[in-house]
Amino acid sequence: MKKPYKLGIIVGRFQTFHNGHRMMIDKAVELCERVGVFIGSAQESGTSKNPFTYEMRESILRRIYGNEIEIFPLPDIGVGNNSKWGEYVLANVVERLGETPDLLISGKEEKRISWFDGVNGLSIAELYIPKSIDISASRMREMFAENDFETWKTYCDERLWDDFPELRRTVLAARDNTETDSI
Repeated sequence: MKKPYKLGIIVGRFQTFHNGHRMMIDKAVELCERVGVFIGSAQESGTSKNPFTYEMRESILRRIYGNEIEIFPLPDIGVGNNSKWGEYVLANVVERLGETPDLLISGKEEKRISWFDGVNGLSIAELYIPKSIDISASRMREMFAENDFETWKTYCDERLWDDFPELRRTVLAARDNTETDSI
């Protein structure tokens, strides 16, 4: 059955992956022939805000989605969430996937509204997935710090449960660090 969109994209840090992210990617897979997932802050790791390396985040997504999605790094460029960032995202999408996306899937965040304002003649539909699960990656990292496996596992894919000790060690090692290990 043909899907309504040819190429959907999702941009996120996934520090760490949770069921809110899963809802966005699941919807993209349902609606799009191809799905590109761009892991933001790809150059960052080892800090309290970004403890996991790009490779760890890619591995988690690959374990859950296999080849249903295409995954790419998206390093920060220091311009913030604006049309300059949108131009950068689009350039990366076209370079990596060979075409312009026709759907952007994200959580409802005002800062994404202006991403593509500076691109003339571009028509990209935007699908905001309502936040029906009260969870954030920050809260997930707190659960690692609190060693709260029982609560943590209610917010993530069962295939990740065995990773809790390693993910927790990574979060604890990065907890007081503000300098990235990756640059």
